[in-house]
Amino acid sequence: MVKFAVLGCGRIGSMHALNLARHPRAELAYVYDIVEDAAAATADATGARLAGEVDEVLGSNDVEAVLIASTTDTHLDLLVRAVEAGKAVLCEKPIDLDLAKVDASWQRIKERKPTVMVGFNRRFDASFKALRDRIHFGEIGKLEQVVITSRDPGPPPLAYIESSGGLFRDMTIHDFDMARYLMGDMHAVNAVGGNLVDPAIGRAGDIDSAMVSLVAKSGALCQINNSRRCAYGYDQRIEAFGEKGMLQAGNQRPTTVSFWGAAATEARDPVLNFFIERYTPAYLAEIDHFVDCIEKGVAPLVGYRDGREALRLADAALESIATGRTVRLD
Repeated sequence: MVKFAVLGCGRIGSMHALNLARHPRAELAYVYDIVEDAAAATADATGARLAGEVDEVLGSNDVEAVLIASTTDTHLDLLVRAVEAGKAVLCEKPIDLDLAKVDASWQRIKERKPTVMVGFNRRFDASFKALRDRIHFGEIGKLEQVVITSRDPGPPPLAYIESSGGLFRDMTIHDFDMARYLMGDMHAVNAVGGNLVDPAIGRAGDIDSAMVSLVAKSGALCQINNSRRCAYGYDQRIEAFGEKGMLQAGNQRPTTVSFWGAAATEARDPVLNFFIERYTPAYLAEIDHFVDCIEKGVAPLVGYRDGREALRLADAALESIATGRTVRLD
């Protein structure tokens, strides 16, 4: 049994804690949150011990791995401290909002050869993984174009937006990682964005709608489209086009039942409306993979460099919007 601690017991942290508590090869030893009520509720729900401070967790011999799900501004400090305490780390995205700090921290910990995994859970979605595997098996020949659609059902609270790092570092960062997962490293980034959903988001210094074009080092092209509002649910789709055909991974619904009648044909349930619902199996598979990595001593599918490169693409998209130019990454 791999013994875990969860740092951060908000919406995503409490979900991870429940998943760990139910995992057959994991034991949730501790939970911690600066908001004591949140930590206490998670401890009660999982049977874990309630830690009074981070050092209690990192100094415990009962903890082999730490899952970091606290606020973004705490991720990097907790990651470094956990690695230096000899723990394996699964850190929610982004590692940090400052690329220079991400690079400096890696220089500090790299000699330890740490097991660090970044929480890009979409790599563990069964449909997206199957699409990627079929690309690499050559089913559509040489990959030429990828279209990634990612639209939230509604914007988060303004207080969250103001501290999130912005659309590209908070939301699109998942799509940047997916583009790299499917296509490899990128050569160039061009982005446009605007405020089409809520003027208050603009006043908070962010955009709520974006189109990003990427050029992979292979020459393949990618388009990412994002919106903070989607009237029909949580829109998550990928299309991959190549010389021999196309692969698509579509939205998920509660059932596969469709209605045919005088008023409508092929009427189906609305798509799932929230990221936790949509990606529940992916989150479970993510935890399972991380436990495998610890038990077998192998590198995670999505590591520190992947977190760094996704942040680099986010920064390039911001630069592209600010300058009106394509940003080259070579």
